[in-house]
Amino acid sequence: MNASVPVREEASRNASPVRESRQGFVGRPRRRHGDGLKAAVYLAPGMLGFLCFIIVPLIASAIISLFDWSLFGGADFVGVSNYSRMLKGEDPAFWTVMRNTVVFALSYTALNLVISLGLSYWLQHLPDFWSRLLRVIFFIPVVTPMAGNALIWRLLLSDQGVVNAVIGKLGIGPISWLNTPSLAMASLLIMSLWQGLGYNIVVLTAGLNGLNTSVLEAAEIDGANGFQRFFQIVFPMISPTVFFCTIMTVIGAFKVFAQPYFLTAGGPGESTNTVVLYLYRNGFAFDKLGYASALAWVLFVVVMLLTALQFSQQKKWVNYDA
Repeated sequence: MNASVPVREEASRNASPVRESRQGFVGRPRRRHGDGLKAAVYLAPGMLGFLCFIIVPLIASAIISLFDWSLFGGADFVGVSNYSRMLKGEDPAFWTVMRNTVVFALSYTALNLVISLGLSYWLQHLPDFWSRLLRVIFFIPVVTPMAGNALIWRLLLSDQGVVNAVIGKLGIGPISWLNTPSLAMASLLIMSLWQGLGYNIVVLTAGLNGLNTSVLEAAEIDGANGFQRFFQIVFPMISPTVFFCTIMTVIGAFKVFAQPYFLTAGGPGESTNTVVLYLYRNGFAFDKLGYASALAWVLFVVVMLLTALQFSQQKKWVNYDA
């Protein structure tokens, strides 16, 4: 009888983990039926806003684009006539503003990425105080109102502005920056770069600060110069960040509106008119809501195709394993 007691105690000890695990399994809190309702209540404001301000306007604009719709008049169904009008060349201004937009977007994106990447790399090698201070200075134009920025630039670039006053001291005659087609587009690019560089500088600087410095130190010890370290080590390691900046910059460049609207009003002629500015004028100045909606959808498709193209080509140069 006494010999059986240790056996029972041993058996109870061996069984206790099983009982504990079962108790632990059974004791886990079960999802209550009210959790889903509670989550729906929390999600409802955001989903309602998304539905009201994104989905409904998208559907409405798609429907309006099929009509000859006047802002204060009636609406006549015209099918795809608004689209065929612009794509078949019946509206020559469309291809002019599309060309202007493409030229601006490609030039702005390339210059923005090159300059912001160079400045970010330079800021990384400065003392921490100066790096932080300059990042703030570069970012200030991003958060300042575009109308105020454009007014300042118009004063700077006017015929009697500061820029002409300075170059006049050098013996160069006054230049009509905003009334010459090629110079107007260049002025628009310069102002847009000044306005938008800060965002990419902050993002790229954050990417550079996250690099593994031991890899760079090892490359320097192995004899790699600064050019080799940047293009063979630094750039591949921050390529995902550069890819993100490229996507966002291209999208922002194609929907540019405020800069030409406030700085040049799309002129001289149509030299700085862009798709979004042309869309705005058709909708609210020319009272052609249907055609303006069709322009918006064409621009949407163009931007989506370009974004899809960039994602399809990212494997060739974006390195996610760094």
